[in-house]
Order: sequence, then structure tokens, then C-alpha cells
Amino acid sequence: MNVLFIEDDPMNRRVVSDMLDVAGATMTGAESAEIGLKLIEENDYAIVLVDLRMPGMDGITAIRHIRSRTDAKASLPIIVVTADTAVDLRERCIAEGADEVLFKPVAMDALFDAMGRLLANGAGDGMIG
Repeated sequence: MNVLFIEDDPMNRRVVSDMLDVAGATMTGAESAEIGLKLIEENDYAIVLVDLRMPGMDGITAIRHIRSRTDAKASLPIIVVTADTAVDLRERCIAEGADEVLFKPVAMDALFDAMGRLLANGAGDGMIG
């Protein structure tokens, strides 16, 4: 399974990459939303993980770009990974098109549970590769 993690902090990308290695998944890291969107254009991913607060384009805007696509990639499963603890954040992210929200520091079992639920529900059909 190929996973894209759009996250500006290299340490956070490394931690999640190490977690995904345990499950035999391959992770591509993108240090900005702009790079992440370009990678989505060029590659197939089973799931996209995205941070909310990044320099330049934020995670919500990146989610809107993905959801506005006119191809199958518009339905990519998206998991927000954030340190933001605003009371209404989860609902706002879901309303903007995220499928799941995880809070940092992300626990491996929470990440795997969220990914498993999304894939079991048929999210991202045809995108696993």
C-alpha cells in the first residue's frame, strides 16, 4: 500500500514512515501541500495523510483541491493528522472533505485503525498500489 503524508515537519514524517514500515506500507512524504498535490497528480496512493498547519497552502485548502478533482482521485481517503485541538476541529475537517481526524502525537494503533476502517469501507477503490 502506498501512502502520501503531506507534512512540513520532517520528524513527524519520519515517525509516521517508521509506523507504516511496520505494516509493510510505503510512504511518500511531501513537505508542502503544493508538492503533495503534484504527487497526487503523478502517482496513485491508497490513502493521503495531511497536516493542517503548514507554510503556504494549509491542509484544508489541500483537501478542497483533492475533492474538487474530476477523476477518481477526488475520492481518495484523507486522514487529517494535526496538533490543533480546537473544539470543533473534527467536525470542520469532516465538513471540508476529510474522512478521519487524528491528533498528534499519533499512536500507531490509532493510525492503523483509521486506515483499516477507511479501506474496509471501500474508500479509495482502485488506488491501492
